[in-house]
Amino acid sequence: MSGPTRDPVSSAHVWGMLGVLGFALTLPMTRIAVRELDPLLAGPGRAVPAALIGALLLWLDRAPRPQAGQWIRLALVSVGIVLLFPLCSAYALTRMPASHGAVLISLIPLFTAAGGFLRAGERPRMAFWLCSVAAVTIVFLHAARSGGGSFSHAEAVLLLGALACAAGYTEGALLSREMGALRVICWTLVLAAPLIAPFAWRALPAADVSLNAWLAFLYVSLISALLAFCAWYRGLAMGGIGRIAQLQLLQPFITLLAAAVLLGEALDFGMLAAAAGVSACITIGRPKAPKAPRASGNDEEAIAARQA
Repeated sequence: MSGPTRDPVSSAHVWGMLGVLGFALTLPMTRIAVRELDPLLAGPGRAVPAALIGALLLWLDRAPRPQAGQWIRLALVSVGIVLLFPLCSAYALTRMPASHGAVLISLIPLFTAAGGFLRAGERPRMAFWLCSVAAVTIVFLHAARSGGGSFSHAEAVLLLGALACAAGYTEGALLSREMGALRVICWTLVLAAPLIAPFAWRALPAADVSLNAWLAFLYVSLISALLAFCAWYRGLAMGGIGRIAQLQLLQPFITLLAAAVLLGEALDFGMLAAAAGVSACITIGRPKAPKAPRASGNDEEAIAARQA
């Protein structure tokens, strides 16, 4: 009798949820880090230690070099998730609480699902687009309420970072079907590190920095920039970009709780209502489950097994 077969959708959800749990502490940890570290170091500079580990993993894996077209796509992923999102979020968190930032980036699942529509040919229902408009409206109203009736520069920067992050998620997920999730994030970090390292070196603090700040930097370097992305890309590649992206609906609530525990930030009703409203909108309009995506040469489960 043959053994039980694994459900690839369930496996995809497990990997995706691991990624969400890793990402959920990114804003609070970045907030702790930028209290004492330059945003350039706590933001893009987090990729340098992660790239060193990524290079070691690629060497141990004896990973082949990406093809010419894959290099270009890896560069696009690097711009989105290694440069723009960390820089935008680090800058914004010098001017806003992590809990407020959590509400703004709750739009990332929407942007990612839209990326799946544009790049991966996934076809959301009309309800998805209607609910998307409602979700964006809620975020803008919350931001205006928090800013005394105006939309601040820092909020605009963070939303730009959220768009860049979603674009990196989408392209990285497509590459993961071809190369495997671990190789994609490792090559992405290795590609970006030489450009970021000189600026990160100049941003190193001249004064003493507390242990808490360095531990927060270590978290965003090893978990946020490397391990969480490996799990997240694997989940997106296995389960479909639009569908697995919806798991990030849970992320704002985990981040709000972490901000309250780690930073002592207050959780007011308006903030919780905005996060719940965005999550409800995107849940109602979530894309239909896609057909199992095809990988080049081997299916996603085989690639994932080789990368484990």
